[in-house]
This record gives sequence, C-alpha cells and structure tokens, in this order.
Amino acid sequence: MTSITLKGNTIHTNGALPEVGQKAPDFEMINTDLSTISLENYKGSRVVLNIFPSIDTGICAASVREFNKKASDLSNTKVLCISRDLPFAQGRFCGAEGLENVINLSDFNTGKFGKDYGVEITDGPMQGLHSRAVVVLDEEGVVKYTEQVPEIVQEPDYTAALNTLS
Repeated sequence: MTSITLKGNTIHTNGALPEVGQKAPDFEMINTDLSTISLENYKGSRVVLNIFPSIDTGICAASVREFNKKASDLSNTKVLCISRDLPFAQGRFCGAEGLENVINLSDFNTGKFGKDYGVEITDGPMQGLHSRAVVVLDEEGVVKYTEQVPEIVQEPDYTAALNTLS
C-alpha cells in the first residue's frame, strides 16, 4: 500500500508501482475502438504509461495534452494514457482536442491493470480509480522509470520520465 494525498488528505493505493529493472506486468485493456490491447502489442517499442484517475479532470487532461505534445518528438515510443474512463469518453476528449500522438486505453471492465500496477485507489472519494503515475518501459517491457505522483492534483515530472528515453 502506498500513501498519497488528494488536496492534502491522505488516501492509499493497493500496492506499489513495478520496480525499475523488472519486467512490467502484462495487461489487457480496451482501446477507443473497443478492441482489446495488451502490452505485447507494443513489444519492440519504448512505452510511456501515463496513468491517471479520469480524463474529465483538469490535471489528467493536461497530462494527456503534454505527453501528446512531447511524444511527437520521440522515436520508437508509444504513449499510453490509461484510466478507468469509458473508451467513448477517452476518444471524445482526444478527438475534440485533436490529440493524435497518444493512445488511450481503458481499464473500466476489470480494473486488473490498476491492481497489478499498484495504482488502484482503495479509499476516499476516488476509491476504485487509478492514482496519477508514470511508468516508462524499454523495448523489451522492462521498467526504466516510475513515478507515483504524491498529490493527485499535481502533474507528473514529464522531464524526468522522458529523459529516461534519451
């Protein structure tokens, strides 16, 4: 269990992020076209997992916009934006914003990704959603960087995450 805060109030996740140097847990989530996507789909590419509670909040939307902007300069890198939002909401947001450099994946149906990656919020008003976190994987799916953002209303450290790809 990890302690984080929501506007200064302590809440918890169900575990901890995967450790740097270990193979990332596989996952299956739903893409905006309702197809099932797994980590295996991205083997051979570097992967940034941008994990957050909901696309319909300001900070979550900002992180998707920022990673979309920065992803256009990255070679052989996929940015996966992961939440428990319905795929329709994720697609609507990116369509309205004109965001084409990120891939939205939804953990709405099982929540297994959140449990396996230690980001499921277990108490407080956001219970059941994912905490804000970033995990960077190399081409073989090995964890190169993690950040569990300590305060839900804080943006992740984009520079630190993306510097691991240099």
